[in-house]
Amino acid sequence: MTPGLQQPSDPVPLQGVTHYENFPVASLLCPPRLRPPIAAIYWFARTADDIADEGDATPQARLADLAAYRADLMATAAGLPPSPRWAPVFGQLRPQMAQFGLPIHLLDDLLSAFEQDAVKQRYADEAELLDYCNRSANPVGRLLLHLYDIQDAASLQMSDDICTALQLINFWQDLGVDIPRGRIYLPAEAWARHGVDEAQLLALDADPAVLQLIAAQVQSARAMMLRGQPLVKKIPGRGGWELRLVVQGGLRILDKIEAQGFNTLQRRPKLRPWDLVVMGWRALMM
Repeated sequence: MTPGLQQPSDPVPLQGVTHYENFPVASLLCPPRLRPPIAAIYWFARTADDIADEGDATPQARLADLAAYRADLMATAAGLPPSPRWAPVFGQLRPQMAQFGLPIHLLDDLLSAFEQDAVKQRYADEAELLDYCNRSANPVGRLLLHLYDIQDAASLQMSDDICTALQLINFWQDLGVDIPRGRIYLPAEAWARHGVDEAQLLALDADPAVLQLIAAQVQSARAMMLRGQPLVKKIPGRGGWELRLVVQGGLRILDKIEAQGFNTLQRRPKLRPWDLVVMGWRALMM
């Protein structure tokens, strides 16, 4: 889970949902009335992510399972019973869909991103990567804004900036984890611009050109996060404080990446207790 984001504290038993990236889930700062829908969305997304990413199933088997999962989503949306396989997930999601009118297309966008994860491991350019983030991360923010009944265009764009930045930060901190698994989220166009080839990345070669490539991606993610951060003042009450900590958590990870010379190929940055103090102080200053 991305550092700075909260683990679920809702009493609903969220089986297997402990690490979905970029999702501030039902923490103590979340308004109590919104904890059930947030927890239900989280369980839905976490389960789909595990289908796409965990275990040793073939890509074809993952796609078939995700198609069955989507069929259960659509059945639930239509008021029909889902298959027994994921009945607990959709049993928890159904009443929240009914009560809060959750936009089905946003849930479906998440599934399309997980389907892509099952078969795509390289990105040609920034446009391809941002398109993925638009489906893998941005629906999360838009679902949360929907729960707060915030739908103006400026807020939606700031939410997209924050969510995409968080997704990118997650990628750049986990290069040393993802690349050995065959996934390179750094866009190939950016490799060429910095004189880096795929063999260097697969070897986790932290030479100056590779570190400059990572530094450029980190700077871009920081700029995106700063564009989105005014959204924290539009979320009322405790939810606004939740978002302040999310934003500061992402920015603090970028600080840590920079402090270690942008070398996340060989060392993943970690937040320490002092970093939490810094995040809290910066959240107050927002």
